[in-house]
Amino acid sequence: MSSTKKLKLEELGRIDVETFKETKKTPLVVVLDNVRSMHNVGAIFRTADAFLIEKIVLCGITPQPPHREIQKAALGATESVDWVYEKNITEALQNLKTETFKIIGIEQTSNSEIITNYTIDKTQKYALVLGNEVDGLSEEALPYYDTFLEIPQLGTKHSLNVSVCGGIVMWEFFKNLS
Repeated sequence: MSSTKKLKLEELGRIDVETFKETKKTPLVVVLDNVRSMHNVGAIFRTADAFLIEKIVLCGITPQPPHREIQKAALGATESVDWVYEKNITEALQNLKTETFKIIGIEQTSNSEIITNYTIDKTQKYALVLGNEVDGLSEEALPYYDTFLEIPQLGTKHSLNVSVCGGIVMWEFFKNLS
């Protein structure tokens, strides 16, 4: 019989919110472009906390904390991860470009690249933009992107849930930038 045991919460050695705020962040911003589900927003906050993401930018109809439905999935991550609201996606992307972020749209386009083939530069800051659950990225903002990445999918479905997609993409960038 194995001597493996599950760790209790107090054995995980997690940092508190104040320590999180002072910890060096992954040079990564996640932008939510009209993501409508509060559960998806909360899940993205929780994943952003796990990977020390610099900030989340909520755009358009994306719901903002505090809200009970966001909190259900975020489990307090709305307190640790910095976030801002920008009504207009194109203004949000322009601001990030001014701050020298490379703008990466997570979308299936005519010229998107498979994420595992994309070279992530450790000296670069990135903004990953996730779109609406049905319509994807806003059409009017397409000219502002430096590149588009997609996650390879081999089954019958044409897309992943936006929070699952966000988790995969954040992990891919985190492991290459940290």
